[in-house]
Amino acid sequence: MTAHDSTAQDKELGRALRQWRDRTTPAAVGLSVSGQRRATGLRREELALLAGLSVDYITRLEQGRSTSPSAQVLGALARALRLSGTERDYLFRLAAQVPPDSGRINAHLTPGVQRILDRLDDTPVAVFDAAWTLLACNDLWTALLGDQSGRRGRARNVPWRYFTGGIGRVVHTAEESARFEAEMVADLRLVAAQFPRDDELRQLIDDLIGVSPPIRRTVAERVGRGAYRRPEGDRPP
Repeated sequence: MTAHDSTAQDKELGRALRQWRDRTTPAAVGLSVSGQRRATGLRREELALLAGLSVDYITRLEQGRSTSPSAQVLGALARALRLSGTERDYLFRLAAQVPPDSGRINAHLTPGVQRILDRLDDTPVAVFDAAWTLLACNDLWTALLGDQSGRRGRARNVPWRYFTGGIGRVVHTAEESARFEAEMVADLRLVAAQFPRDDELRQLIDDLIGVSPPIRRTVAERVGRGAYRRPEGDRPP
C-alpha cells in the first residue's frame, strides 16, 4: 500500500466513524439528553466516554490524523457504536486490521445482546467474553460490584484481577476460593483450546503462570505453559 492509499484509507475510516456516530442516538446507548442539540447523533465526547477513549483521539481518527488503531480500540468503538458483525468487520478492514475470526476470541457486543442488556434493568447483569473480560454491564451490576468504567485491558479481566490480588467486593471462604480458582483455570484451559490463534489469550495465560509460585503451580497443572491444543478426548460442551 502506497502512502497515498494509506491516507485515503485513513480518511475513509474517519468518514465511516462520523457516519456511524451521527446515526447513533444517545437514547440508543443509554445516555440521557438535556437541552437542545444541533444533531441527533452522538457527540464526540459521548462516543469517547462509551468507548473509553479520549475526545482528542476520536477527533484525530475522524479527521484521518491518527493511523493504525489497535484491535482493542476498534472493538471498543464497534461496541460503543452498536455496529453489526458486518459493520465491525468493515471497520477492522478500514483500519488495515484482520477482523476477528474463529481462532480468536470475539469481544464484539452485538446489538441484539446490547438490547437484552438494556431491557434487564431490574437485575444486575454483565456480559463477559470467553476469557472472562468484562464487555458491558448495567447500572444495578455497577451498584452491586463497583464502577468498572475506568478500568482498561487486564483490569477488566476476572482471572487476572483475582489471581493478582485485585481488590473486589466479593468475599470468599477458603473452600469457595479453591473452587473458584479451579473453575477459572478450567475455563482458561477450555478457552485456550477453542481459540488457539488468540495471541492476547496466550499472553494472558503465560503471564498468569508467571505471577507467583502458587498460581504458577495451579495454572500449570491445569493449563500447562504452551499447551494450547485441546487434549485428545477433551471436548467442550
